[in-house]
Amino acid sequence: MNQRDDLQNKTKNKFHLKTIFPILTILAGVLLVLKAHSSLAFLFLMASLLGSMIVRVQTKILTSLFVFTLLIALPVAGFKNSFLLELATQAGIYAALALGLNIVVGMAGLLDLGFSAFFAVGAYTWAIVGSSQGSELFPGVFPLSGGFFYLFMIVAVFTAALLGIIVGLPALRLRGDYLAIVTLGLGEVVRVLANNLDHPINITNGPKGITPIQRPPVELLSNVLNFFGLKSDNAMTYSLFFYLLVLVLIGVVIAFNLRLGKSRFGRAWNAIRENEIAARAMGVNLLRTKLLAFATGAAFSGVMGAVYAAKQTFVSPESFTLLQSITILSMVILGGMGNVAGAVLGACIVTVLNIDVLKSMSEFLGQIRQSGNIYDFWLFSINPANIPEQLEPAKYERMVFGIILILMMIFRPEGLLPPKRDEEKTNASGA
Repeated sequence: MNQRDDLQNKTKNKFHLKTIFPILTILAGVLLVLKAHSSLAFLFLMASLLGSMIVRVQTKILTSLFVFTLLIALPVAGFKNSFLLELATQAGIYAALALGLNIVVGMAGLLDLGFSAFFAVGAYTWAIVGSSQGSELFPGVFPLSGGFFYLFMIVAVFTAALLGIIVGLPALRLRGDYLAIVTLGLGEVVRVLANNLDHPINITNGPKGITPIQRPPVELLSNVLNFFGLKSDNAMTYSLFFYLLVLVLIGVVIAFNLRLGKSRFGRAWNAIRENEIAARAMGVNLLRTKLLAFATGAAFSGVMGAVYAAKQTFVSPESFTLLQSITILSMVILGGMGNVAGAVLGACIVTVLNIDVLKSMSEFLGQIRQSGNIYDFWLFSINPANIPEQLEPAKYERMVFGIILILMMIFRPEGLLPPKRDEEKTNASGA
């Protein structure tokens, strides 16, 4: 009887949570619209969505919450505070990168530490032809107009996928730590090439980077906004345009991930991840299957690289370092390797921490330091003016990520949203 009562209580609690979190998400969205400049309102909305995902709210309800958040709450609040659209766009770009790496690491079980190289190739694909830098190769032809951006998004997909195949051919004959070291080296090779291909022919402009880069035209979006009586300047229109573009691309990438995960290739990747020898014995062509994983992940990264170049209107080799590859890997690990929703969630959490939370904490500490107040406690007192600037949280983002990953490995090694197969194994072992 006690076990039955415990089970009923757990079911009741789970039901209550599945009701509470959607309500909180709607309230948080309304609060964000009213208080668009409040970081706490934005974090409240993200936390409510996170809670809805962790307690596994029904798919229809969760989809409705995302539609409400992404297509109503954030755009409306973004017209009052454009930083929200910038933050959401950056999170979307990194979510697509995390989904690409999730195929390689989560589905196929191949550790890739040079993933930012494919991001760089996609960015430079549009940066070179969409700026005057291309005239160094073909005078009088470049820069291309912004209308060619959509074509070169497709070109970036194939360019990055081709690099994934070229990188994979020598690297994928290795596995484990050896594969990680080789991919790390090859990723650095791409960055060093971008840094040094300014002579004898100036292709990438070296460490100076490439700027300005053409952006696609947004007259259609401006006309739509004017039709609905929404007045916005050019900067605001572009912020909304890139936000919507990234949303569309994220939807396409998620659809590809879900279809691939259930396909023959997805099952082959899972077999390689679980036991490479057994997969080979069952007739799986290891090299071809691994190359497909590398090429697919690289393709997602390449298209987002082109979007990143157009959005920032500037690229340089320093934007594609080893730390960026590790950051993308930490997003996958934090969210849950092999889980599509987990990769998106991990990307959002890390991006919000990096761009908003840590910097807001540093600003808050600076305000306290400049206030001149002294805080007295029972045995001691603190003068914020004496706190050195070296202790600002924004300067310790890598340490914060490291601590988060260590805690995740200790308390929840499968990630915030583990794949269903892990839950099934856990339930089976518990039974």
